[in-house]
Amino acid sequence: MDRRNFLLSAASSAAAAESDARYIREAKFYEKLPHKKIKCKLCPRECVVDDRERGYCGVRENRGGIYYTLVHSRVVAAHIDPIEKKPFFHFHPGSTAFSLATAGCNVNCKMCQNWDISQVRPEQVTSNYLPPEGVAQVAARYNCASIAYTYSEPVIYFEYMIDTAERARAAGIKSAVVTGGYIQPDPLKLLCGKVDAIKVDLKAYSEKFYRETVNGELKPVLNALVEMRKLGMWAEIVYLVVPTLNDGEQEFRGLARWVRTYLGTDVPLHFSRFHPEYLLKNLPPTPLSTLERAHSIAVAEGLHYVYVGNVPGHPAENTYCPKCRRAVVERTGFAVRATHLKKGNCEYCRQPIAGVWEG
Repeated sequence: MDRRNFLLSAASSAAAAESDARYIREAKFYEKLPHKKIKCKLCPRECVVDDRERGYCGVRENRGGIYYTLVHSRVVAAHIDPIEKKPFFHFHPGSTAFSLATAGCNVNCKMCQNWDISQVRPEQVTSNYLPPEGVAQVAARYNCASIAYTYSEPVIYFEYMIDTAERARAAGIKSAVVTGGYIQPDPLKLLCGKVDAIKVDLKAYSEKFYRETVNGELKPVLNALVEMRKLGMWAEIVYLVVPTLNDGEQEFRGLARWVRTYLGTDVPLHFSRFHPEYLLKNLPPTPLSTLERAHSIAVAEGLHYVYVGNVPGHPAENTYCPKCRRAVVERTGFAVRATHLKKGNCEYCRQPIAGVWEG
């Protein structure tokens, strides 16, 4: 089922928007400046925005010196997904997540697969009103273990995500964030106190790639990952391997060493296959040999949980015990075929397997 059509059928109580008013909330992180200007403090861009103008993301507007989000409860995409699709491999495997998004993003990745919602303003796409309590109700109705904030960039609908995560937690439903990690420290700390897992799309281990292909910066993303680790947040990393642009051996090795040094050997690292999309349709899909080379380098550097993504049936989709090397979670694509864990430990040798498995 299409991610947009689902919302229309599953959330039938959510009427089409009658006005923009219900979508508007004052933003949480900004600084007031002279002459009714503001400086956004949500992401590293720190947009300085004049009265009646919007920030780079297109979903935050200065109105008379007060900064507002225009996408609170303004959902443009929703679907029930396997948690493995996000992908989270160490967070309640085999469960489902109610996934949702609003329009907008704070970067512009040339390989974005959801560019039709991430690179537009909210009034340019069809949306549905779905307040936080409604999200929790839909998730409960369909027995979703979690709500996933995904598809576009959750940082830009920060207030909606925070309010929804609070409602979800009160209902016994977890929250998982799929993000580029382009966020400032203060909002990140607040976020980590409200959600249960974060998957970061680390676009490359190269400032050049971030500058030319993402229109962003690498350093703030690395800083965010370190901060998540300090705060005890469960985090996984996905690295989309784009042929000729971020697929060098030196880059793979540098990334693996950085993860080992600053995050530890137990942080899952997914190397995913690129498919031509958006502004990079001129490039071919990632060769399997490149993904396997990245996987081998990361394993050789001492990382315990390294995966090959978007290659259904590949052995590196499974989770292996770092001690006895037997498969403790067996997967094919987004489906979990078997689990060999007992209270988070390997069923065969009792080695603890890093992750969020129960509760």
